Amino acid sequence: VQLQASGGGLVQAGGSLRLSCAVSGLTTSDNFMSWFRQTPGKEREFVAGIRWREGTRRYADSVKGRFTISRDAAKNTVDLQMNSLILEDTAIYYCASSYGVTTRAVEAGSWGQGTQVTVSS
Repeated sequence: VQLQASGGGLVQAGGSLRLSCAVSGLTTSDNFMSWFRQTPGKEREFVAGIRWREGTRRYADSVKGRFTISRDAAKNTVDLQMNSLILEDTAIYYCASSYGVTTRAVEAGSWGQGTQVTVSS
């Protein structure tokens, strides 16, 4: 599976950004597509995920109610709509693919390149 993330940038607190991950090479619809994020000195943390086949979603508590993950099978993309952004959302965001529902970065089989999201006050 090949993944390519885009859409990061600089936004003021309270604003919105939409990240997109272009997906290619999927051989099964059982993949679980996720977004993780990482800040310097910290481990990569799970943000949101969606099962490609039926769209079951999972979110980290810190983003529930603010972020929405979606997938478009026709376009082969997985998007992350981020609203009500706060300073703590500043990080490099990565899209990932795994063969089961997981929130653990070590279990992801494929990664896209990161995209920087910076939230300013």
